[in-house]
Amino acid sequence: MSLESKMKIKLIETKSIITKSSLPDADFVINPYVGCQHACIYCYADFMKRFTGHGGEDWGDFIDVKINSAQTIKKPNFKEKTVLLGSVTDPYQPAESKYKITQQILQKLLPFQPNLEILTKSALVYRDVELLEQFENLKVGISLNTLNPEVSKKLEPYASTPKGRINTLKRLHLNGIKTYLFISPIFPEITDYKKIISESRDFVDEVLFENLNIRANNKSKIIGFIESYNPDLIQLYQNLQNDSNYWDKLEQEISNYCLKNEIKFKTYFCHGGSK
Repeated sequence: MSLESKMKIKLIETKSIITKSSLPDADFVINPYVGCQHACIYCYADFMKRFTGHGGEDWGDFIDVKINSAQTIKKPNFKEKTVLLGSVTDPYQPAESKYKITQQILQKLLPFQPNLEILTKSALVYRDVELLEQFENLKVGISLNTLNPEVSKKLEPYASTPKGRINTLKRLHLNGIKTYLFISPIFPEITDYKKIISESRDFVDEVLFENLNIRANNKSKIIGFIESYNPDLIQLYQNLQNDSNYWDKLEQEISNYCLKNEIKFKTYFCHGGSK
């Protein structure tokens, strides 16, 4: 079944598109859509379903388009504040090519020159390169956890290919835009972070890392994938929920590797436990 045929799309209006954030590196967030068409099996943002009237629907099967997003933006006070575009939805998911909500938001924000950050796993972000170049304080992050297109297709069915994302980072960099690579989420024994860094290091300013967060709402999909990919890893993945030892060691390994290779980096690891 194609994405278009399965997707339930609804146009809605929002009172405000800018929301205060509790994230460590963002003061405000902007999410132009409810839901996300990429349908990543590991996503834990489907907690949004119960707040938005989608309780009985599967994450990845619906999207609400906040059609009046740009119109809600008045003169904001962004002085020394960071605004993240895309925290619980991808601002450049497939619907953006038609509705252009993110593009409209960027056009509205441009005169205010916020400290802006965009996070996506879509090559579509390059469509707005001429607009992005006009922001004085901007960085664009691309998330990636494998270079294997077949694995990526199973983990993130409707996201851009790994090669497409790497090429997008390169093209943005060549246009003078500050970029970062977000290796997220790290799948133990599957994500080769060193290889991903090797493919992208020449055109990213920073590398961020996040571990796989197994929760009640995504566990069955993750374990189902592991059963089909490599059943020998099942016990490891089962243990990740109550044993932080694996993540402790990996975080230290990443730190040592980045320091040794003079790579600017940050880690956002949640150690053990189901949330």
